Amino acid sequence: QVQLVESGGGLVQAGGSLRLSCAASGIIVSINVMGWYRQAPGKQRELVASVTSGGSTNYADSVKGRFTISRDNAKRTVYLQMNSLKPEDTAVYYCNVPQGTWYDYWGQGTQVTVSS
Repeated sequence: QVQLVESGGGLVQAGGSLRLSCAASGIIVSINVMGWYRQAPGKQRELVASVTSGGSTNYADSVKGRFTISRDNAKRTVYLQMNSLKPEDTAVYYCNVPQGTWYDYWGQGTQVTVSS
């Protein structure tokens, strides 16, 4: 069974930081692209950041300058460093690993709550 195991979520004060991690395991996982989505109650799931195996990154405008995505290819792990957190960042964050055009693997989601 392919798994994306997420960790690092929690409750923080505005202005604080969290670091999310997502480790991929399983026999058929392509990790050319790894990324993070988030979904707040009543809102659509949105792409937060993604990174390719070659290090190319993409960020949502709302998190540019505050969040940094990185990866460790040897560990098959993607990270999301979240600084200067705002209450608007409160959401469930999901690790995402697309498999070409046919399928996406998803993590179970980790809750990030930022208090005022």
